[in-house]
Amino acid sequence: MSKPNVDPVAYYGFTAVPRDPDVLFKEHPTASGNHPQTRSVYCEGFPPPAVRPRRSSARFRKGKELDIQTFNHSNRVYIYGAAIAKSHFPEWNYDNETWYLACLLHDIGTANKFLATTKMSFEFKGAIVARDLILQLGGVEDQADSVCEAIVRHQDIFVKGGNITQIGQALQLATILDNVGIRANIIHPKLIETTVAEFPRMGWSEHFARVIEKELDLKPWCHTSTFEIPCWTHGTPSNFATDVRGNDVMRPFD
Repeated sequence: MSKPNVDPVAYYGFTAVPRDPDVLFKEHPTASGNHPQTRSVYCEGFPPPAVRPRRSSARFRKGKELDIQTFNHSNRVYIYGAAIAKSHFPEWNYDNETWYLACLLHDIGTANKFLATTKMSFEFKGAIVARDLILQLGGVEDQADSVCEAIVRHQDIFVKGGNITQIGQALQLATILDNVGIRANIIHPKLIETTVAEFPRMGWSEHFARVIEKELDLKPWCHTSTFEIPCWTHGTPSNFATDVRGNDVMRPFD
């Protein structure tokens, strides 16, 4: 359904913010310094929106497009990103449905149905699949485009210059937190505890590390290779997979 009385740029999370988190958080009043302010919040404070596309997630689960580990990871990302925005960027007032869809679908390209059946990097294939799905389910083009762009860019971790959308930045911050543990200090430890209780990791670190290695083996040109040494070749240990397996923040919950 369209939203005729709102600014679509702000509503669908397109507002530009610095791409580099070091710039974003520089001298930030609540998220910088040795002891960032964190709110004692619980995962129950961030319920997913009851939207038509969300109900389609049952189809993903039944069809095994999203395995349970990836489904749980996507929901943890939704909660962590929502908490980061609420605690440190309350002015980021984008549509929660659009945010949830970006989180739910951001790793759809890693599903067996897509990962080995396309030569595209998983982020790019997944972004196309997500955009098409949202439009098929009645979402407006601005919503589909916002989700698509966020998914395309969600692993542009080493890009320092320029800007990114608010939803894109929130997705990057939350995924790298859950995958590697970076900047876990900007959310409350109790939030992590309650979130993994609701959406267990079930060995996510090892599971995702193997996905990384699988894509690198299948597609040594893939975007995931930006995490690796220059001219990465098959058989060279993956730096990214090593970092994911070395996630000390989440290790107690794996």
